[in-house]
Amino acid sequence: MSLDLALNAARTGLGATQRALAQASQNIANAATPGYTRKTVPQDAAVFGETPLGVRTGEVRRSVDAALAARIDASRSAEAAAALRERLLQGIEQTQSITGGAGSLPDAVSALRDSVIALRASPDDGGLQRGMADAAQDAAIGLNSLAAAIGTARDQAQAAIEQEVHAINAALREIAALTVTLKAGIDGPGAAGIEDQRDAAVARLSESIEVRAVRQPGGDLLLLSRGAALLPLDPGRDLLAVAPANIAPGSFYGAGGSLPAVTMQGLDVTGQLGGGRLGEAIQLRDRGLPRMQAEVDLVATHLAGRFDALGLRLFSEPGGAAPPAMTGGYAGSAQIGFAGRIAVNPAVAADPRLLRDGTHAVTGMPGGPSDFTPNPQGGPAGFVTLLDRVLDFGFGANAAAGTPWPTIPVSGLGPDGSLASPFLAPATLDAYATRIVATQAADRAAATAAKTDAADLRGALAERFARQSGVDVDAELGAMVALQNAYAANARVLGTVQAMWDQLLGAVR
Repeated sequence: MSLDLALNAARTGLGATQRALAQASQNIANAATPGYTRKTVPQDAAVFGETPLGVRTGEVRRSVDAALAARIDASRSAEAAAALRERLLQGIEQTQSITGGAGSLPDAVSALRDSVIALRASPDDGGLQRGMADAAQDAAIGLNSLAAAIGTARDQAQAAIEQEVHAINAALREIAALTVTLKAGIDGPGAAGIEDQRDAAVARLSESIEVRAVRQPGGDLLLLSRGAALLPLDPGRDLLAVAPANIAPGSFYGAGGSLPAVTMQGLDVTGQLGGGRLGEAIQLRDRGLPRMQAEVDLVATHLAGRFDALGLRLFSEPGGAAPPAMTGGYAGSAQIGFAGRIAVNPAVAADPRLLRDGTHAVTGMPGGPSDFTPNPQGGPAGFVTLLDRVLDFGFGANAAAGTPWPTIPVSGLGPDGSLASPFLAPATLDAYATRIVATQAADRAAATAAKTDAADLRGALAERFARQSGVDVDAELGAMVALQNAYAANARVLGTVQAMWDQLLGAVR
């Protein structure tokens, strides 16, 4: 090898070693920086034919497993969705402590039945009559509170949709701006750092909506939602939009509904935006919470309707109007939102003796309760006919001997009739109330478990990612020692070549 070649090899070796040392120092300095990935400076031999020309370095590279990063983002999306669901359902579950001390909704129904049993033993006792009226008031307040909690959760879901649309737009604008920079052909360690920033933005985006990032040559990036919608990147404008809304029990999304869609460039993409907090908020607003509202409305409707059909209008619309019909389907009926309106009949509240005597006569018809005539003014103080009807049939499965009550529906629910309960409805009111409360509690528990599982998975994947793509300070320090030795060896070669040149020049003189 000529002295020129030796000198060039040492010079390029020094340059390559210097770049590698600088990058190792940068890695160590950023070891604790969130989102930072280990960078390396690739090196290979520069040759011309069979003649070595030294060392050639390439652009800084990141040590990133793209498939592993995608799995972390997916688990992050699942965790965020489950956390939102848990938070919204917790408010409903906590409301099961009914105002008035009756406990949960099934407890309130059971307490009402107990008050009827007590009054049956002494039907002329004014204190027991008032006790039954108070138990009915507790049940009505419990239904009102539970309906209000569900309505609040729907409002929170709508607010979350609006908030997440804003967050998604901000993240997409940031990703778009970073992509434009990368596509412009930035060189050096800056490009790898920008890719770290873009990955961090995609990670934040994945909490709002589940996306799949497909990296393209030249720094480009494609983002696909779980519903296969392509999310165009434009740093100059928002991609998604949603209008604010006030939600009522009868509000729904879809044809004929009043709830706003999430749009992308004017097109409805609500059904294509799954996962993350946005997807979960849409599911709760449009399906999960309306189903719960319908189930609570059915408790209120059948509780009031069965008593009314037996001759005691114990529960009514505000002001004393008749409660909604138990038959005819839920969607589009007066049953929608009745749990939030149900009240103790003002006439009963003003005159609790009606609990013994009855509020109106009943003419028996096939498929319904038998005839009933109220106890007249000044009638027997020990009148128990109505109380026996209520105990035998109001809380039971039958409207009369051998005649079942109308079945509590489990399908055709929701304001648009598109929803269904995840269970078969029992025939008795207390059993149905118990079933819906247990289902709500199970939904919340499932959300908590899903959040925990997703967090555990994300933690395990993040730990694996840190081992593969993070900075190991000890390893970097060991590499720096080796690089320093290489630097010293190249410097020694330079010194040796310099000495040989000096000797040659001295010989010429």
